[in-house]
Amino acid sequence: MRIVLVLGCWMGQLLCSASAAPAPMLPWKVVASYPHDASSFTQGLVIDGDRLIEGTGLYGQSRLTVRSRSNGELLSSTSLPDDQFGEGVAVVGDRIIQLTWMNGIAHVFDRNLQPLTRFRLSTEGWGLTFDGHRLIRSDGSATLRFHDARTYAETGRVEVLDGTAVIANLNELEFVGGYVYANIWQSDRIAIIDPVSGKVRAWMDLASLSERFPKPVGWDRQEAVLNGIAVLPENGHLLVTGKLWPMMFELSVDKALLKAHRP
Repeated sequence: MRIVLVLGCWMGQLLCSASAAPAPMLPWKVVASYPHDASSFTQGLVIDGDRLIEGTGLYGQSRLTVRSRSNGELLSSTSLPDDQFGEGVAVVGDRIIQLTWMNGIAHVFDRNLQPLTRFRLSTEGWGLTFDGHRLIRSDGSATLRFHDARTYAETGRVEVLDGTAVIANLNELEFVGGYVYANIWQSDRIAIIDPVSGKVRAWMDLASLSERFPKPVGWDRQEAVLNGIAVLPENGHLLVTGKLWPMMFELSVDKALLKAHRP
């Protein structure tokens, strides 16, 4: 009996150690680059068919834009009130939802950017994505919050961990293949999160991207951080950019390690 108990404890320690191991880093490569409006303080990025929808921040400058993916033409745009700081964006059917940072408000627009309604947030608004059934929101903490996509009521939450480390500053979000991809504010990394358990299953380190374009005079690395993730439906590549970046980058991602670590 003592041998069995010792063996059980030993196996348990091994399992705990394995579950606490940090998530692997995924390889990636740039396959294309595109111009990006360098005046856009990017807070939300999402692809809707042949349209690229972007939400931007800063007081007095926050807006929601829709551009053609084929040529970058601005198709429509709307601005938020000067006292509101725009944040993450998600598309749910024929609705476009844009968060605000500390105003406690989320705006709902139709596909032509005409306002439909708005709803209250219980915490700050940072990132937003839609998994096909519910909205997933970040608020700058280590928590992902879930909302009913019809009523907008908050229905649950999960804390995000890499092993035993709490991962805070969750920012812009994108739902890709069952996982939530999250920019980590003021870092060059994207966390790939299992939304059921909150566990980080893999990371992407994109520090080299900002070396691929010239910096204007007055460039502030603390402000102009990596932010903005959208998935290309035709090939599964990621489109990423940053706040005030003049470029967007299309990335192919080697997901073999992610698949190997699927729970």
